Amino acid sequence: MSIQKIKITVIGIIFLFLSANWPAFAAETPVVSLPNPNDLGPEKEPIKQQTERPAISSSLVPSAAEGMVTINVDASAPGKPLRHVWQYFGYDECNCTTTPGAKELMKTLANISPEPVYLRQHFLLTNGDGRPELKWGSTNVYTEDSAGNPIYDWGIMDEIFDAILASGCRPLVEIGFMPKDLSSKPEPYKGKDVFSRNKAGVSYPPKNYNKWAELIRQWACHSLARYKNVEETWLWELWNEPNIFYWQGTFEEYCKLYDYTEHALHEILPKAILGGPHTAGAPSFLRRFLEHCLRGTNTVTGKPGTRLDYIGFHSKGQIKMVGLHPQMKLGMNLSVLQQGFSIIAGFQEFRNTPIIIGECDPEGLAALSARVEPANSYRNSSAYAAYEIALMKHTLDLAAQHKINLQGVLTWAFMFDGSEYFEGFRSLATKGIHKPVLNGFKMLGMLRGRRIPVTSSGALSLAHIISRSVRARPDVDGLAAATDERVQVLIWNYHDDMINVAPSSIQLTVKAPPAQSVLQKSILPSDEVRRAGPQNAPRRARIVHYRIDDTHSNSYTRWIELGKSQNPSPEMIADLNTAAQVQLLEPIRFCDVSNDQIQLNFSLPRYGVSLVEIYWGPKPE
Repeated sequence: MSIQKIKITVIGIIFLFLSANWPAFAAETPVVSLPNPNDLGPEKEPIKQQTERPAISSSLVPSAAEGMVTINVDASAPGKPLRHVWQYFGYDECNCTTTPGAKELMKTLANISPEPVYLRQHFLLTNGDGRPELKWGSTNVYTEDSAGNPIYDWGIMDEIFDAILASGCRPLVEIGFMPKDLSSKPEPYKGKDVFSRNKAGVSYPPKNYNKWAELIRQWACHSLARYKNVEETWLWELWNEPNIFYWQGTFEEYCKLYDYTEHALHEILPKAILGGPHTAGAPSFLRRFLEHCLRGTNTVTGKPGTRLDYIGFHSKGQIKMVGLHPQMKLGMNLSVLQQGFSIIAGFQEFRNTPIIIGECDPEGLAALSARVEPANSYRNSSAYAAYEIALMKHTLDLAAQHKINLQGVLTWAFMFDGSEYFEGFRSLATKGIHKPVLNGFKMLGMLRGRRIPVTSSGALSLAHIISRSVRARPDVDGLAAATDERVQVLIWNYHDDMINVAPSSIQLTVKAPPAQSVLQKSILPSDEVRRAGPQNAPRRARIVHYRIDDTHSNSYTRWIELGKSQNPSPEMIADLNTAAQVQLLEPIRFCDVSNDQIQLNFSLPRYGVSLVEIYWGPKPE
């Protein structure tokens, strides 16, 4: 074994320990365009049905079969608008933003969401060579001359934000980390190892808070002059996880930095939306910071309180190998969210303040690949997609329970330039090939309308998942949305243990909306409508069924089938891109609406995700 591999392995072991103890530690301290099936004739398909092939997953081991699950959806229920909270993404390496692959991926993210997509990056104020590097980035915005006078250089920063905005995405600007010439401990400025980059001068408080404040003013002025609608459309936040090693100052020093930052930013951009503290987990640091913003002495004004436009904190789950298979822990993630929501709900003044979960992921180390930690192989599979979709639904429910204003849940995953195909970093794409998890976000982005009730005999309660996670039986549940002309039901089969089992049998029953409320735009063949007349045509429904599993919408299993090549031919890359699209489980079909409902039966494998769309036709005679 080479010295480099030994070094990587040792680093991996150390930080697997940190990852496993993250919540406890923190507590203490090409674009796929999906056509509208309603615009297609009865013989057309929006996406080519994938040829069935044997399921392949090197990280699954056999287990017992799963049983019948009945799922009921009431499309006649009024419901409230479905809140999209999942269109937030982030990554460490800010300099990756300007690469061709990143630009394409950002365009994809912008195109798959009906709501604005926000991107968050670390290291926007850091000094370095300006090149992409694992868990590091730099812009050299701020330096000082020999007399200590500031020198501002916005060149690299402009390239980053130009790329974000050109893609159709928006910035969630993380103000940090500390420029070398402003650091109160500039040497050593950068940690030696990949996972200790921030245990150095880059994470220390400023030597001069007034110079820091002027940097923020200059940044705000430059952004206002260069870009449109900065105040109305950008989000801002101060630092990353200041309750752990990312901040080498005290709690009081962070509050002081926030006071100076808030005052300077809003002096130039009075309507800018600034939040914090983006802690790791929901520790006492979060509660104390909220107290400071409400009643603490502002170190700039000397008056009580500091403006806080939104509240941010982070939540992670856990991943480990159990025998031969990876085991996730969804319950841990939701438990951290519950703690944070409880803290915020305890402040009546913050009941309506937006909340953004600035990172929310299955585990804590995006840059630790499956080569170092085999459990991270989940990132290539449909398991990651099922986890994220289940997490989003349960997080929405948890926020509703606490009666707080959840605005966003950010996934800390993007891409890793220079990595190999399916190396197992926490990413949305690998060398431009969309991974199954990205297809999960495409499905979430397709949901429209009001949220309507779903009951499932296979669903686990939120309390059960928080207390026991998903260890005995799977969580087979759904999230549904409806408009007057269609209903969409997103169904998943999730379990913490990545083991291979027989599929669950799903019986999906959907109660149709009243016939008079259905739009009269026909989905039936035109000759049938002409014979019966649009008001007297039999009432039917068009069924469009999308699927993510081992044999659908899965570039990873296709890559395995093709021999796991790290030098694929152009034909193989085209094949992988085809497999990476959201695909139909079956051809589009029609069925009659009987007794104001329809019933569908299908199987759903472990970690499978189905999006069933039902388009209603004219009312019957």
